[in-house]
This record gives sequence, structure tokens and C-alpha cells, in this order.
Amino acid sequence: MGLLVNGVWQQQSLEELSKNGNFVKPDAAFKNWVTADGSAGPTGVGGFKAEKGRYHLVVSYACPWASRTLVMRVLKDLEDIVSLSVVNPLMLEQGWTFEAGDKVVADPIMGADYLHQLYTLSNPDYTGRVSVPILWDKKTGQIVSNESADIMRMFNSAFNDLTGNQVDYYPESLREQIEQMNEWIYTTFNQGVYKAGMASSQSAYEKAVTDVFETMEKLNQLFTKQTYLLGDKVTEADWRLFTTLVRFDAVYYGHFKCNLKRLVDFPNLWNYTKRLYHQPKIADTVHLDHVKIHYYGSHRHINPTGIVPLGPDIDWSL
Repeated sequence: MGLLVNGVWQQQSLEELSKNGNFVKPDAAFKNWVTADGSAGPTGVGGFKAEKGRYHLVVSYACPWASRTLVMRVLKDLEDIVSLSVVNPLMLEQGWTFEAGDKVVADPIMGADYLHQLYTLSNPDYTGRVSVPILWDKKTGQIVSNESADIMRMFNSAFNDLTGNQVDYYPESLREQIEQMNEWIYTTFNQGVYKAGMASSQSAYEKAVTDVFETMEKLNQLFTKQTYLLGDKVTEADWRLFTTLVRFDAVYYGHFKCNLKRLVDFPNLWNYTKRLYHQPKIADTVHLDHVKIHYYGSHRHINPTGIVPLGPDIDWSL
């Protein structure tokens, strides 16, 4: 792990990301928005108009936060509108890198070796974490946003006139319910698995694991009555949940010690995950080889040998 301080790369320990033994996810630093007409979004400043070929998305196939932007990119048919780079799954001394490897897509902006070089290209004096995803503006030469939740919503609506894809995953009529669902799932599950895996005290770990499995039990019961989180319509909330679920048995069960049960032991929740996985183009965003290499290979404070397990063998058939 690492961060930039006044534009200089520095290493950062796990303990520096913890408070009283609890893992704390840092806030995003870049909060501008791409909008259909270039006006300012809910945060940041204006000037980022939706245009074909102007924006570039950098993701890790391993990262659940980055992967939800990748999911929205394909759902909204933005593959030819917003270009893509993919970092190497290993994140070691220099953080995320573009070191050549299977499925790595090099940086076309400056031919960067390391992701932190794009951060300092955008802001030479930047101080903060260097994370994926980032949405880059080729026209102005800067990062628009590194907040995955915001990028999802930009992709959901800003480019509709360019693609003709009017499917809305954040409809006005459901926004209050979506926000409530997002808050619950983020706190207890999306973030909960990290709180468990990165915990530096037994009490913090046990609290996090309890929250994770209470949430999975409630979700499993919910899907006895309905198809998706808010009924029969897929929304943003489902995709925010999906990117954690799809990694659960591969890494969170073992590597993050969330091992009371596997996802496949919750039949309704497992079938829900597979329904989402089999929606058009979604399976192509899931690369569990990158997921396992990243978690088991990068988190040397948890897995000092860096050995990546061969299993589990997951059957995604419906």
C-alpha cells in the first residue's frame, strides 16, 4: 500500500489505515462530474461535457469498487465512447502498476508505469491515496473523478444521447429506496468484508464478520420473495452488491476470514448472483484470476508467502 505526499510516492502500512483496529476506507479526492451538457454535477466544478472519445477509465479487474464502474460501462454500451486501461493485479511497492501481464491494458495517456504517475500528472502536488478507478479527461489532462459510486451514475445518465441507451439504473421513483439499500449494503457488506479482512483486533474482526453474515442471511430471505433488491427491476444497488458477492467464495471466504459460510451455502443469494452474472456482457467483466492474484499476492501482511490458491472451482451455470 502507499500514497502520494505533495506528489512524492510513499509507502503506507496497514496500521495507518486502521482506527482502533478497524479498517477505514479513505475518501475519494477527485469529485467532478461528467454531465450531458457540461454543467457542474452534485460536487466539483463544471466543464466536463459528455463526448465520444474524450474520457478514459482506468480500472483493476481485481477491485470491487473499480469493477462496478466497468459493469456500468458495459450495461450502458459505452465501450466505444469511454476507452479503458487495466492495471496489473499485483499491488506492491509502487501501488497499482501497468506492468505487462495477462489482460493488462497499458496506459495511453502518458505511457505510465505506475498509476500514481497519472495522479501527479493531474495534480503535481497531490496528497492522498492512489486508487482505482479513475476517470480521466483527455481534453483537459486531468482526473475527473476517482469515486466509483459517482462514476457509475455518470455512466448511467450522462452519455444517453450519444448511445441511445435510455435504461435507467437510478430512476427518480426509486432513489430514496436505492440510497437506503446502498447505505446498508455498503456499511455491513461491501465494506464489511474489508473490515473483517483488514482488522487488527479480534473484536473488530468479530464485529465485522457478524455484520457480513447477518446481511447475507437477510438478503437470502429477501430473495425468497423477490428477484432483485427492490423488486423486479435491476437497479444500481444490485450492481454495487454484485461486485462483492462475485468475489466472496474466491477470496473473502478464505483470505479475509469470512468463513462462517460460503456464498453457495445461501441458495437464494447464490441464484441471485448467478442471474446478474448471466446478464449480457457482465461475465466478461469478471476475472477471478486477477482477483485471486491481487488479494493473495498483494496483501503480504495477511498472506506473507504470496501463494495464490488454485481453488475454489465455482460453477456459474444457472
